[in-house]
Amino acid sequence: MLTHLQIRDFAIIDSVEVELRRGLTVLTGETGAGKSILVDALQLLAGGRAGAEVVRHGAERAEVSGTFELREAPRELKAWLEEQSVGDAGELIVRRVVGTDGRSRAYLNGQAVPVQLLREAGTILIDIHGQHEFQSLTRSAAQRVLLDGYGSLAGLTAQVGIAHRVWLELLNRTLELDSKARDRDTRLELLRYQAQELRALQLKEGEIEALGEERARLANRGRLAQGAQTALAELYENEAASAHAGVSRALQALRGLAALDGKLAVVLPMLEEASIQVREAARELERYRETLDVDAPRQDEVERRLAAIEELARKHRVAPPELPERARQLGVELEALERAELDLAVLRTELAGALQSYRAQAQELSGKRERAARTLARDISARMQTLGMSGGRFEADVTQHGNADPTEHGIDQIEFRVTANPGQPPRALAKVASGGELARLSLAVQVSCAAEATRCMVFDEVDAGIGGAVAEIVGRELRALGGRGQVLCVTHLPQVACQAHHHLRVTKLTDGRTTRTTLTELSANDRVEELARMLGGIEVSAKAREHARDMLAAAVRAPGKDSAAAGAARAPAAADSADDTVRQPRPPAARGR
Repeated sequence: MLTHLQIRDFAIIDSVEVELRRGLTVLTGETGAGKSILVDALQLLAGGRAGAEVVRHGAERAEVSGTFELREAPRELKAWLEEQSVGDAGELIVRRVVGTDGRSRAYLNGQAVPVQLLREAGTILIDIHGQHEFQSLTRSAAQRVLLDGYGSLAGLTAQVGIAHRVWLELLNRTLELDSKARDRDTRLELLRYQAQELRALQLKEGEIEALGEERARLANRGRLAQGAQTALAELYENEAASAHAGVSRALQALRGLAALDGKLAVVLPMLEEASIQVREAARELERYRETLDVDAPRQDEVERRLAAIEELARKHRVAPPELPERARQLGVELEALERAELDLAVLRTELAGALQSYRAQAQELSGKRERAARTLARDISARMQTLGMSGGRFEADVTQHGNADPTEHGIDQIEFRVTANPGQPPRALAKVASGGELARLSLAVQVSCAAEATRCMVFDEVDAGIGGAVAEIVGRELRALGGRGQVLCVTHLPQVACQAHHHLRVTKLTDGRTTRTTLTELSANDRVEELARMLGGIEVSAKAREHARDMLAAAVRAPGKDSAAAGAARAPAAADSADDTVRQPRPPAARGR
């Protein structure tokens, strides 16, 4: 329940603060005084969109804050607050600030939160019905939402939506795999041929690099042989001037002298080692020269092998060193295609199971919708009898799609049908000719669907287009609804205003330079004057005042008596006692500056 509302620098409101209570609270005033601006402020508080245009001219920012009592708050709100780690001290303070740059900030119990979170809380806290809401009531989607809300089917509808998404994902995967399977045989033949080519090549790791080195060696065999022969002659074979001969002569010269001077003895092991190394190097060069003569026919074989590798690399459009990786990729794709038929069968089984699960949940939802539709039809039909449509009948038709593809909202087509005249068959709500009848029916639907709600309900001139006795009955419906919770109603009708437990008057003041709106809670005498103004116009007569007193007295004596759907028996006595303001004036709790 909204207990306190404060508005600063919003549109033409400079500062308004009001205490609110249970029951039906009406807001009245001259046309253009700013009554609907208060509804706009509540929409902003509930997370509605807003830009810089809402900031009062000359102000830096617009601010709206509201305090909600959580003692009777729905469990879903308390669970949501706990999930969001928002403190719960028995009340929730919601605050929204919009700057001149259009940027918006939101707070819950002083904690800054994204506007999206404020919007989630607002859908639980406040339920706003506009004067043109009957226009959306003709759409099938809106009718489905109303029926699901009336039957408390939001949870089951969400489960059906999840089942639909699972089914749709499996369907898309099945279609994709099925599409690939159509050219599977052709692709398999190509992949098998390519894989066989790569297997036949028997390419070993590092073979390409080794073959390249061997090709370079064989192509330069002559130069290599000549170089090896020259080096061998210099090291060993030229007996007169070879390195080995020079080392041998040096050893012979030093061996005799080492006995004369011991310092020369350390050189002898070095020369002996050098002689050994020269002989080993000569042997290696001899062996290398022999391999050049033996490997001469190998050049053609190496060239053919490298040509085969390069040709296959060009065919697969990769570099020769990438052929092993290409072979691995072909193997993976080939395995996937060979397994595709089995995977497709498994996927089709899962798809059938998902569809069966979806239909089971959708059937459950459909059955509950049918039961809710019958209850809603009886409820609204009963309300129609008191709203100037005596003998009228309302039906909520729930028809299954049959074999149509599943949808995220279930398998039902929901259509509201109505007849306002006895003996006439019900027709689709969208084809109802009378706008007045449609507006009244919209009010009946809104009241019926909100009858068990615990949130603050706001009705913005939903009584437009009606009057007389019907207007009085509408007022009683709203009063009965307020008896079970909290209802705020913007109205121009005295028949509705007189039914209120609390009465607020909206006034627009101007000094020629600035314009501002004030809000005042009316005492008993003030209510008489306001109702008389609404009844009589500019000149308020004594008869208008007397009529206003009679209307207030009648509302106290028989609150909701004629409401066929609500009934006075369902309205707590505590709510009716709130109308004691007619006899005992209260000091104004609302003020404007």
